[in-house]
This record gives sequence, structure tokens and C-alpha cells, in this order.
Amino acid sequence: MKVAPRDLPRFFRSAEESVGAVLFYGPDQGLVRERAVELVARLAGDVRDPFRVAELTPAQLKEDPVRLADEAAALSLTGGRRVLRLREAGDGLTHALGELLEETTPAAFLVLEAGELGPRSSLRVLFERLPCAAAIPCYLDDEEALQQVIADWLKTHRLTADRDAIDFLLARLGGDRGITRQELEKLALYLGPAETAGGSPAPAARRLTLADAEAVVGDSSALTLDDLALALADGDSTALDRAYRRALAEGSDAIAILRAAARHLLRLHQVASAEDSRAAIKALRPPVFFKLEQRFLTQLRLWPASRLAEALDRLIQAEARIKTNAQPRDAIAERCLLEVAGLARARPGR
Repeated sequence: MKVAPRDLPRFFRSAEESVGAVLFYGPDQGLVRERAVELVARLAGDVRDPFRVAELTPAQLKEDPVRLADEAAALSLTGGRRVLRLREAGDGLTHALGELLEETTPAAFLVLEAGELGPRSSLRVLFERLPCAAAIPCYLDDEEALQQVIADWLKTHRLTADRDAIDFLLARLGGDRGITRQELEKLALYLGPAETAGGSPAPAARRLTLADAEAVVGDSSALTLDDLALALADGDSTALDRAYRRALAEGSDAIAILRAAARHLLRLHQVASAEDSRAAIKALRPPVFFKLEQRFLTQLRLWPASRLAEALDRLIQAEARIKTNAQPRDAIAERCLLEVAGLARARPGR
């Protein structure tokens, strides 16, 4: 069955009673891991408990195909239900999992973590079809979700924040939940503990300023994707190539990179196609970071709305090709980005 993100809290409270296997998948691998860990912790108490939690990878199952059935049938020696965690899951596991879940109810609860799976993915289809299984997509945080993550973090660490600091975080985070959490925790360490050495409350509420956020978050991989999108819209192929190589080295995949580029071009298109461009810019959320306003306006002069639409179409087509397992993924994305960057310098009326 399918579980919508908005239904997750209720589903997590009764997951063990309703299903025996859950598949987390999507472009946000940090969120995939976060939700998988949350569910495993709810089921087993401790994700590191060797008696309650077992982990397998496709490579291990390829070497020993029978191991999946053996691990799924094994009982906990300390009581309670075991959890079998399968990482890097893909369509190669569909047949074995189909036989396992359709023929019996495994003793262990299965938690699978996968990357982005298209609607035709056999593994995704299996988990959506079976009543004893659940498929849960993990999409990149939109502004509302990211604001909630930041608000929860501020509350947990007893912090307040300036509006421009929050706007900075909204503009630079959100490409991966794991990276977002890491950057926020770095900020918490930078600002210092919430209590004094003696254990008493800090003398004054700690406040996050723009300068604090810039000092800590400025070197994140999310910022690398921002640099890439800006270089693309500038039509600067040299800076684009440099940012692309850096993004790959920092762990961003081709689809995440294409989407980061598309998000920026879509913001430009919203303004370029509006009757009142000034009002459209003010309405953008998250707002254009004040240090980038002039660059944003310069890019608007390079890109008429029709050419932005063409660029977005090319990015969408490249992502679709990659999702059909066309290879090499990185080369397809790079070629598309360079072609789109070339549109920025195309003559009017092209």
C-alpha cells in the first residue's frame, strides 16, 4: 500500500500491527535514512541492538541468496520482534521479496532503504500492491517542511533567530535532510551549549544571527548546488563545470543536481513571466538572498520567459532519460547543463 508523507506519524504508531515490511525511497537519501532509523528505533528500541536488528546489502544477498529467507525467519533471542534492514534496495530484490512476502508472514519486520524509484519500478509496485507492505516516498523538503525542521531545531536547542538568518538557511538547506541536520548541528555547536558548566541555564537566550549562519553553513554541499545553479543561469560554463565536479565529489547525484538547477530557473521563470516583476520577486519564497539580488536581476535580463521554459524542458527530459537507466548518468546531466548554460548567451529571437 501507499503511505502519504502526511499520514506518517499515524502510520508509525501502528506500523507493526498493519504491515510486515516498509520501503522508504526517493531523491532525499538523508530523509530515507532518517525515517528508516526512526521506524527501526520504534520497533527494536535501539538501532544498534545486534539481537534485535540485522542489516543486509544487495552484495551480501548476491553472494548468499538464501540468506534473505533465513534472516527473515530468524527469531530474537532476547524477546520482541527482530528487524531486518535492507540498504541500497533496488529492483533486483523484487523477485525474492515477492516470494517471501506473498507466501508467508516473515518473523522479522523488513525495513528497506532505496534511492529514487520511478512509477514502473518493480520493487515500488510490489510494495504498493501488497496489503502487508508499505511504500513511503521521501521527497526533497519544500519550504514549509524545511521551516518546520528549522523551527524544531531552534526549539530543541533553546535558540531564537533573526529573520535574515532563517531566510539564509531556507535558501541554502533542503537538498538533503541528512545534510540539513548536519549543518544545523554544526550551528548548535558553534553557538555553544544551552547550559553553563555548572548545569544552570545560560544567562541569556542564545540568538542565531545572519553572521553565525554564514560562518557555519557557507561551505555546505547545498551551497555547492546553489553555486552550480547560479553559474548555469549566468551562462558561465567554466564555473558551472567546476561546481558540477565539486557537487559530484560531495555526494550529490545527477538527479539532485538537475533539480537544483531547475529550482533556480523556475524562480527566474516565475518572475520573467509575471506582469509585475518587482511584486513577483518580493513574493518568492524563500526570498532572494539580499547579497544575490543584483545577480538575480542580471540573470533576468539574460533569460526571457520563453527561453527559461525551453531550459526547464531540457532539464526535465534529461532527468527522465536518467530515470530510464540511461548511462552514463553523470555525463547525461553534465551535457544537459552545459547546453542549458549556452542558452543564456543565445541571441534574442533564437
